[in-house]
Order: sequence, then C-alpha cells, then structure tokens
Amino acid sequence: MAGRILGALLVADPPEQSADQLADTLHASRSSISTMTRLLESAGLIDRVSLPGDRRLYYRNRPDGWHQRTVDALAPIRHMRALAEKGLGLMAGRTPEVLRGLRDMYQFYAYWEREMPRMIRAWLEARERGDLPVPRPAKEEP
Repeated sequence: MAGRILGALLVADPPEQSADQLADTLHASRSSISTMTRLLESAGLIDRVSLPGDRRLYYRNRPDGWHQRTVDALAPIRHMRALAEKGLGLMAGRTPEVLRGLRDMYQFYAYWEREMPRMIRAWLEARERGDLPVPRPAKEEP
C-alpha cells in the first residue's frame, strides 16, 4: 500500500491529496491510508501539508525525498561496517576461512561507506549544472 500511495502522489494532479482522495483513488481503506502515509512521512518521502482555508490535511511527494533517503542510508552502512570491524578484531588470529564472512561483510560496507558520499556529491553537482538525464516522452498509442 505504501508503494501505491507513493505512486499516486508522484503523479497526482493537484500534487496535494487528502487521505480521503487517496482512499478513493486507490480503492483502499482510510485506516490503511493513514498508516502508510505515516510510514512514508517518517521515511522522508512525502510531506503532510495544509492548504489555506481548508482544515483537512493533505499529502504530497517530497521533491528531495530520494536524496535524503540515500543520505540517511549512510548511518546503517557505517554501523554495519563498524560491527564487522569489531568482529574481525574479536576474531583476530583465526584462519582466513573462518574470517571470510566477516571480511566480506567489512569490505562490502566499507566500500559503500566510501563511495556513497562521493556519488551523492556527484549527483548534487550534476543537478546544480543541470546535467541530469531527462526522460524521453512516452510514445502515444495509436
């Protein structure tokens, strides 16, 4: 349901949609919409907004949500690398075969810990330059 809500908000017109509108659009229960919008909001992918003169709450996709989710993903990557590093320290002196799993885990997370910030910076620079891929318009069906 979270994916359906996110998809609906990515293409919504107008961009702000109430929980009732989302429930109608997605043929879903109001409680399901409520639960999943809280999840998406806590994940940083949508925002809760209000419209002037309207007491209802609305939701819309967060434009920088993808960027922020990727930045937020760095903390668990650092944590997993640190766990593997600690495990390797505790297992010092064991055979390479015994250490293979921890070493693989360490190398995997150390690699992404090093590369993700570089990739995020490169993306931000490309966005600033206006040098990002632009999707081709979809072909119209006859």
